[in-house]
Amino acid sequence: MDPSTNSTQPSSAKTSRRDLLKLGGAAAAGSVLAGAAVPWVHAAEDNTIRLALIGCGGRGRGAVGNALGVRGAPIKLHAMADLTDDRVNGAHGALHRHASDRVNVPPERRFAGFDAYRHAIDCLRPGDIAMLTAYAYCRPQQVEYAVQKGVHVFMEKTFAPDPAGCRRIRAAGEAAKEKNLKIAAGVQCRHSVARQALIEKVRAGELGDIPLVRATRGCGHNHLAKPSADIDHVAWQIRHNIHFLWVTAGILSEFIIHQIDECCWIKDGWPVSATGTGRQSDRADNCSQNLGNYSIEYTFADGGKAVVEGSGQFATFIHGTKRAAQFSGNVHAATVHTYKGTDVDGDQIDWRAGREPTNPWQAQWNNFVAAIREDLPFNEAERAVQANLTTIMGRAAAHMGRTVTWEEVTDSKFAFSPIVDQLQFGGPAPVQPDAEGNWPVPLTGNWVEV
Repeated sequence: MDPSTNSTQPSSAKTSRRDLLKLGGAAAAGSVLAGAAVPWVHAAEDNTIRLALIGCGGRGRGAVGNALGVRGAPIKLHAMADLTDDRVNGAHGALHRHASDRVNVPPERRFAGFDAYRHAIDCLRPGDIAMLTAYAYCRPQQVEYAVQKGVHVFMEKTFAPDPAGCRRIRAAGEAAKEKNLKIAAGVQCRHSVARQALIEKVRAGELGDIPLVRATRGCGHNHLAKPSADIDHVAWQIRHNIHFLWVTAGILSEFIIHQIDECCWIKDGWPVSATGTGRQSDRADNCSQNLGNYSIEYTFADGGKAVVEGSGQFATFIHGTKRAAQFSGNVHAATVHTYKGTDVDGDQIDWRAGREPTNPWQAQWNNFVAAIREDLPFNEAERAVQANLTTIMGRAAAHMGRTVTWEEVTDSKFAFSPIVDQLQFGGPAPVQPDAEGNWPVPLTGNWVEV
């Protein structure tokens, strides 16, 4: 599979509208039609795409803004769900203040609890969109249910915390192809036209061979104080989600999956192995499962490397044999340019990508909705799984203190917990502290996650 593609399978639907599209126009429509006022093909009688927001945090609210920002598309927020009423109602208030005419979610379509996602999706019609923006532990079951109900899916990263969850996402993605459902995945930088322009230069050989790609981003978040003894462990671990691998997959996946996906896009493939390191906390009161200062080295089939570090500036660089380039900048900014030679030197920039018409988050939603409206191929599930597995491979290498291979991680059925689909507040938590109140932490030689 070419990891640079946004769509992985042709649509099986045979509509007269698609028959009218010429080959060249169909290939370009994912970007050209974004925001255009074209005729509507949604099957619903009132021609409106309804959204169900499942996960009402900042990412979810931001994604709603992007969805409502698609020009020329009748889209409305129709249902909302999260674990607690306060999160749902707080997000509803914020969204309604900014887009009252397009946020139509009365109390009877606001749901709370571990099964709330089902009720929200049940409010949709086939062809509507389920926005899955909660944490990684619940993503597989929610994607499965959305596809079962015949709705399109936008799913945020991280997609799954472990290889078993990735298997479920992949299977749901295959089922979506059979139903001609579209899936957008929250690794949005491949929709950046500036980065696409640099990829063209890379593929044309203008940078020479690419023996090294380097990505860095400061993470932190590797310390969590111990809680009191009488807490609800399920609620507490989800509240402190970034610190528990079963909830969000940890800081490496949450913060650096974008950079890892960029490296694989540049290298036009997925790595064959990974090695890694991470410093353990020296604070006795720390109960986070994260290590500090992750450093991962991926090896690709051509012998090239990608070095990814959880420290330093927020950027991705290409080190070619002819020229170097910057591929990405702070907070995923389109800081895209090449240098005259092989040194990364701001005084030697000889080409800059043009200003992007919109940011990658909005571009992805433009392309996603255009694919729904025009019945074009759009299924990013497989690429999302591959990027997720690449991240897991690097995290496992650092946690287990050894090289982890691509075959090992893709063949693995490891799951952090068998009970994530049956969670309840006040019930057993996937991770339990020992008698001293310590959670299990990755220890080389005594840890398994593939």
